[in-house]
Amino acid sequence: MTTLKTIEHSQATILVVDDSRLTQELLVTLLSSSGYHVKVASNGARALKIAQKQPQPDLILLDINMPDMDGYEICRQLQKSPLTNNIPIIFITGETTHDSESYALQLGAVDYITKPISSVITLLRVANQISLKRSASALKYAAHYDALTGIPNRALLLDRLKLAIASSHRSHRKVALLFIDLDKFKAVNDILGHNIGDLLLQQVALRIESCIREGDSVARFGGDEFIVMLEDLSEDWQEAGAQTSAIAHKILGALNQEYQLNSHKYFNTPSIGATVFTGHEYSINELLKQADIAMYQSKLTGRNKLSIYDPKMQADIAARTLLESELRQALVNKEFTLYYQAQIFNDQVTGAEALIRWQHPTHGLVLPQYFIHLAETIGLIIPIGNWVLETACAQLNSWSQHSATQDLKLAVNISVHQFQQVDFAEQVLDTIESYGINPENLKLELTESLFLNDIDSSIIKMNKLRKVGVHFSMDDFGTGYSSLSNLKKLPIDQVKIDKSFVHDISSDPDDAIIIQTIIAMTKKMGLSVIAEGVETELQREFLENGDCLFFQGYLFSKPVPIEQFEALLTAKK
Repeated sequence: MTTLKTIEHSQATILVVDDSRLTQELLVTLLSSSGYHVKVASNGARALKIAQKQPQPDLILLDINMPDMDGYEICRQLQKSPLTNNIPIIFITGETTHDSESYALQLGAVDYITKPISSVITLLRVANQISLKRSASALKYAAHYDALTGIPNRALLLDRLKLAIASSHRSHRKVALLFIDLDKFKAVNDILGHNIGDLLLQQVALRIESCIREGDSVARFGGDEFIVMLEDLSEDWQEAGAQTSAIAHKILGALNQEYQLNSHKYFNTPSIGATVFTGHEYSINELLKQADIAMYQSKLTGRNKLSIYDPKMQADIAARTLLESELRQALVNKEFTLYYQAQIFNDQVTGAEALIRWQHPTHGLVLPQYFIHLAETIGLIIPIGNWVLETACAQLNSWSQHSATQDLKLAVNISVHQFQQVDFAEQVLDTIESYGINPENLKLELTESLFLNDIDSSIIKMNKLRKVGVHFSMDDFGTGYSSLSNLKKLPIDQVKIDKSFVHDISSDPDDAIIIQTIIAMTKKMGLSVIAEGVETELQREFLENGDCLFFQGYLFSKPVPIEQFEALLTAKK
């Protein structure tokens, strides 16, 4: 792999073209003793052949007066060919007239040396031209190659893509672009440092290069993004798609292997998007956008996978982008509201669960399943969660002003992101104090996924709140991963049976057994049990017979605005 270092430190090659053996020997001895590699040609035909052969000379010392083909003609031939027109030429001449010097420079020579040859002047002029050539090569390299990985950069990739499009137009063979983005790369830099992140990028580049075919291209497009261009695929769309998929999955496999980053062993995964095309059907910007959209689809659907572009993706991304913008404005414009679903004990409303709704200006009431996941993805879930908690506490404060409602309990859902904040307990305590509520009336509903990573710190947070009277309920119980072990350790007061079990309670014996087991187990541990999703009298009767006495569901009330909920309280009384 060519790098700036190899350009700077490689041994320069000089081609001496002169029919005089004496001059040849003089220049070979002089230049070799100064560390240059020297090639010799005694005539024009031989000189042109050597100049085109790899590795090409870095500089040509060319005598003007030679038989058959003089130096001027050799210079014209070298300048005419795209293979040799970038090699600098210094003329060697016995003529010292202004006209001869001017003519030599007009032909494309960069300098001239007069005979008799001066060793000092020759070495100075040779060194000067080699330095200029290397500087030009270094600038050209920097303009077209990534300094960190040594692979082509965005500019060179775009140049090659233009050529690939033209070639595909002539041959009708397909071309593919793979857009590769490293998953959670920022975490590498944040946790291990930027030097380790750089090592990862270098190893990723090497692994991608090892997966592609001769004639394909890989480029670092920026940051942790890489583009692979696959050329000369089949003319058949299906076969070209299969070829693209095979290479992309080979890259996926390679990038999933363990990395050794200095003393760190590390695993990283990529998300890959692909687009397959032929000829000039799309612009370069459109092709890159298609591959990018497909990559984004891979991110949205779980990462570490390949997605191949289809036009529907673009519409989906546009809709998501609009929703994201509207969701950000919803916080600013105070478009969120809380609905309240009654929780029942002995046919009395003992409290409610606070459930967020989005009062969208054009789409009306939007349920949380349509925006909560997006809020988590774009980092809005914490401010939204804080708003829910504050609004719920404000409602508890309002209820505390009246004897009929002062003992109502209000359950608030807490997201993983919200709970994982280091100062979560302190935030809740501040909110309780700010609204002057009785902590005994606040119940935080947590899901089992909160406790998968660090149960000890979770217990510490919960105990801080439990100490002042805040209650905890484990939501969606039985659908998680560590129900029994967590239930023993956590300072919770209540378990909520997930509605998925309640729904088929009368028709699915397995669900009935699961519910009976949950009730029996929690009762022995001194915990209360509430069942959500209770919609029929048959479900209620089964639960009551099993000693579950707290209910929530459409049988009693759907989630409703605060005015309707308070009207329900009056009706129940």
